[in-house]
Amino acid sequence: MSAQIIEREGKPEYAVVPYNEYLELLALAEDAQDAADASAAMKELAIGEDETVPGDIAERLITGKEHPVKIWREYRGLTHKASTRRVPVPNQAMSIISSKTDYAADAFSLCVCPCSCAG
Repeated sequence: MSAQIIEREGKPEYAVVPYNEYLELLALAEDAQDAADASAAMKELAIGEDETVPGDIAERLITGKEHPVKIWREYRGLTHKASTRRVPVPNQAMSIISSKTDYAADAFSLCVCPCSCAG
């Protein structure tokens, strides 16, 4: 690596490297961060702080055609009644919430968080 060191008051202040070397360093740093992120994710999975989600569930969540509460409830094998035990919402209200498609401002959609619905 060839770097030009620029000093200020006799102390190194900047290191100037050729652009192609900068790109290589950037790629190495990104790879290191990716490896650290993957390691952290695997640790979270191993100790139960996170979970994987089957592809069909992820696809249903991404398409937005169904309410996330409904998708998570079905994935976890919960009935409407069991869902309302986890969130203080009447069973009838949970049915209405689960059938809605416009849920952007739906505060109850917070209960779809895997952490709060884990069972």
